[in-house]
Amino acid sequence: MKQAEIKELSVEELQLKLTEVKKEYADLKVAHAVTPLENPLLIRKTRKTVARLATELTKRELQ
Repeated sequence: MKQAEIKELSVEELQLKLTEVKKEYADLKVAHAVTPLENPLLIRKTRKTVARLATELTKRELQ
């Protein structure tokens, strides 16, 4: 998810998306621990998306 897409979301949508992406990240980590993923770079991409969403949420709370 790109930063431009994240900026367009409302606070409620950001929180919903953050929980959704965190669950996806946890599922990827478990799946990779059991059997190596075909594309392990998905883990890195998902982790960065979590960080982007969390950063945008924090930024909006401070404003």
